[in-house]
Amino acid sequence: MNKHNPTSPVTANVDQLSSVLTTVNHAKGLPNEHYIDPAIFAEEKRSVLFANWSGIGFGKDISEAGDAKPINFLGMPLLMVRDRTGEIGVFQNTCRHRGMILVEEPTKIRGAIRCPYHSWCYGLNGELRTTPHIGGPGQNTHEDVDLKELGLTRIRSHIWRDVVFVNIDETAPEFEEAHADLIERWKEFEQPIFHGGETASFKLNVNCNWKLAVENYCESYHLPWVHPGLNSYSRLEDHYNIEKEGKYSGQGSLVYRQLKSENGRVLPDFNSLSDKWDEGSEYVAVYPNVLLGVQRDHVFAIILEPVDLENTVEHIELYYSKPPQDAPELDDLRTENAGLWKTVFKEDIFVVEGMQKGRHGELFDGGHFSPAMDGPTHAFHHWVATQIEKGRTV
Repeated sequence: MNKHNPTSPVTANVDQLSSVLTTVNHAKGLPNEHYIDPAIFAEEKRSVLFANWSGIGFGKDISEAGDAKPINFLGMPLLMVRDRTGEIGVFQNTCRHRGMILVEEPTKIRGAIRCPYHSWCYGLNGELRTTPHIGGPGQNTHEDVDLKELGLTRIRSHIWRDVVFVNIDETAPEFEEAHADLIERWKEFEQPIFHGGETASFKLNVNCNWKLAVENYCESYHLPWVHPGLNSYSRLEDHYNIEKEGKYSGQGSLVYRQLKSENGRVLPDFNSLSDKWDEGSEYVAVYPNVLLGVQRDHVFAIILEPVDLENTVEHIELYYSKPPQDAPELDDLRTENAGLWKTVFKEDIFVVEGMQKGRHGELFDGGHFSPAMDGPTHAFHHWVATQIEKGRTV
């Protein structure tokens, strides 16, 4: 028997996960199957992405009452809707009658959410309102059809930092409990944020498993070689690791350089920040698929959309302390800032795509970590492994 082809892939994967679930000094990374095996991808869909608070969209995309945006989340059709009170709800984008998709494109709903098949209509709060001819021609009711029981299937959701999070299987702790530590860590930034407009929104299509984008974002180890421009003023030695076991991980910098125009103009700071943020910034992966960054004068959010096993879309949005329309004279700075970030994020593409290609090396054993530099990435691997194990015991 070839020693590189164990007789039981499942047993082999369990054994390999045990090598992830140890200290960073001795651990290996997640095995190849977690990046190239469709069966493992399907397992992670349930135990990692559906069982936790995953990001699916942004509040700014449904900014007014009646706005609705369909989302395909790992094949599951969802619908984000802002109701008349301004609240955001997420529903399964499926009519309760015959399973027809309700909304195909982002739209403004003037009256009700109407199924295009038999015209069943739902309110913006998901309640079933009308069922035309359900009792026969001209009869819009039937004694055996209870409208109160047939509203749209509501998906458990929470909005934080304009990111729309969902917990599909409804087993995760309340969002405020699950992420209490990070909310406390960044409590100074719990104030209004304003999207930067058209130039502050972009997306990148990358040919890699979604986890590789998280792993790369977590660590600063790669800065000197992948981001030479950034590293010229925010050096490797100016960074520190951020690790909260089972919650999030990332990196911080002690030398954030605020963007200035030729005449000394700067973007306005967030209110009442402590001295830490004069030159400090932090970049955290909120498990499983949301990447956040905070600086004194702007913040950003990235949602990683796992399109399939080896393809991911990075949805990137930048936000500021004041509405852009209140300071149009700073449009050039906001545009320049977005351009700088886009350059940095695009520099990472060859890395995550290269790692994806490397995961097809059959003899790769998951890799090894630098105990000093790779703690945040190992923390993510460790968390994914715990979610997989938990899912297998349910």
